[in-house]
Amino acid sequence: MYSVGLWNDYGCDSRCYPICTDVRGSDVTFIIVTKALTWTEAQSYCRAHYTDLASVRNMAENQKVQAILSGGGLYWFGLFRDTWKWSDGSTSSFSFWKKGQPDNNNGNETCVAADFSQSGTWEGWSCDIERAFICYGPVVFTSKKVLKVKFENKKNLDLNDPAVMEAILKQLKQKLRAQGLDDNIKLSWRKQADGKVFHKEDKKTNKRRRKREEL
Repeated sequence: MYSVGLWNDYGCDSRCYPICTDVRGSDVTFIIVTKALTWTEAQSYCRAHYTDLASVRNMAENQKVQAILSGGGLYWFGLFRDTWKWSDGSTSSFSFWKKGQPDNNNGNETCVAADFSQSGTWEGWSCDIERAFICYGPVVFTSKKVLKVKFENKKNLDLNDPAVMEAILKQLKQKLRAQGLDDNIKLSWRKQADGKVFHKEDKKTNKRRRKREEL
């Protein structure tokens, strides 16, 4: 932005005074930083000390910014143009280019690689170059639930036998799947202090407990 309030596009490596915005609830304040910085440096400075580089969304805000400008020269604010896009089609004002990049050498460097020998800085490369790659997927939230189950052991099986426990788990999962359980959910047994999963119920103790509850 010129001091008269008009806009001009400018090379991002040029040094101008940043116009930062400080947002506190509904109160928006514009601040001029009297330190010439590149656009990326200006963005980092404003985000570190205030809220961000200024967004000028209407004529009233443009006039508010213009009122605090003085002298000639150009001032950075938050509008930017970037032809680079992520593979999912999204755009971002964040970048981490290596010094001198992107230079589009030979006119065909339309893909980007991170050089982790230099802190992961980015550099342009031809897309037909073979490189190791980094994948990402949706965030998966996991949670655990503990359920107490009770079985009537009519066949007098050893319920703590690993083969028996595995068979019971398979049957449980089949029943839960029939009720709409996600196949990705895993079931497992939880061992108690003595290393066993199942314990025989003490019917006498339970009978006495029920009588106390009835009283």
